[in-house]
Amino acid sequence: MKYKRIFLIVLDSFGIGNAPDAEMFNDTGANTLKSISASPFFKIDSMKNLGLCNIDTVDYLNKVKSPSSKFGALTELSAGKDTTTGHFEIAGIISKEPFPTFPEGFPDEVIKEFEKQTGCGVLCNKPYSGTKVIADYGEEHLKTGKLIVYTSADSVFQIAAHTDIVPLEKLYEYCSIARKILTGKYAVGRVIARPFNGEHPFVRTADRHDFSVEPPAETMLDRLKFNGYDVISVGKIADIFAHRGITEEFLSHSNAEGMNITYKMLEKDFKGLCFVNLVDFDMLYGHRRDIDGYAKAISEFDNWLSVFTPKMQDDDLLIITADHGCDPAYSGTDHTREQVPLLIYSKGIEPHNLGIINGYNYISNVILDNFAIQGD
Repeated sequence: MKYKRIFLIVLDSFGIGNAPDAEMFNDTGANTLKSISASPFFKIDSMKNLGLCNIDTVDYLNKVKSPSSKFGALTELSAGKDTTTGHFEIAGIISKEPFPTFPEGFPDEVIKEFEKQTGCGVLCNKPYSGTKVIADYGEEHLKTGKLIVYTSADSVFQIAAHTDIVPLEKLYEYCSIARKILTGKYAVGRVIARPFNGEHPFVRTADRHDFSVEPPAETMLDRLKFNGYDVISVGKIADIFAHRGITEEFLSHSNAEGMNITYKMLEKDFKGLCFVNLVDFDMLYGHRRDIDGYAKAISEFDNWLSVFTPKMQDDDLLIITADHGCDPAYSGTDHTREQVPLLIYSKGIEPHNLGIINGYNYISNVILDNFAIQGD
């Protein structure tokens, strides 16, 4: 059967167990799903019925007799475990080289050029927790007006600024400047605006904005748009793909808002793809190593799913997956190299165990094949 509308939902960081090459990433034993399943707040009846626990590698949760979807595990082929790499692979691009990281901070030539073009000084310039960096440098930022620039284990150049000192549009302008500077060997996956407000202890606002490196080749989104199909972005999808291959964008500031927008898309008459990213799992709970918070968030999504799927039309297809892991019980605060789930559901689908699949790009091939567009 060919489907008119496909809903592709990425549960940001929802890994299901360490990938075969996890040791190369110092992530042996990482398992996001297993870790949160130990929480008393963990409840996934909807995804369990779809077949999440029947996936071959999920041998630590009870399986159901009759799953209602095609289900399997995806193993990443790209050389990375970050958001950009994961989403690019979902859209058909396998990254053979990882994006550059800067564990010692950015080199002087980058910082000096950034200061020259923005007219602002820089504070910090080293790997830091996003909440701790504003606690440690926020007061100095208020006094001097200097921008707080920091990175992480990911390939990111992050700029934090108080909204009373740097208005949002000006912060976004500074990020655009950084994005143009960070090319070649300095081409980080994302430049991220991190506004905050209030008095010490400061609070980050929901106005984060990502400025991603442009995909190096044609993506699933480009092909869909070129062939006249709708490509609707919910959440940070448009940012991740540098707004390329998108026909309509809906920004969301939380999982709840993203799920609400996606639910409303059921009423929209479109033909093509609704591509959704739910970021709270990663941003609020995975990186902060909050097991119960992550479990609650997954349970909230699962409950939403129980309302969403009955409203799907016969020619709708739902695909649920993730872009990497971020085990909240693992050491450190970094992403974890894990396999991710693949659940493919429609009202008339024939349930099937897809086993273990090499390559997140399996998803782009499924979607392009549905619309009779040539894939990889």
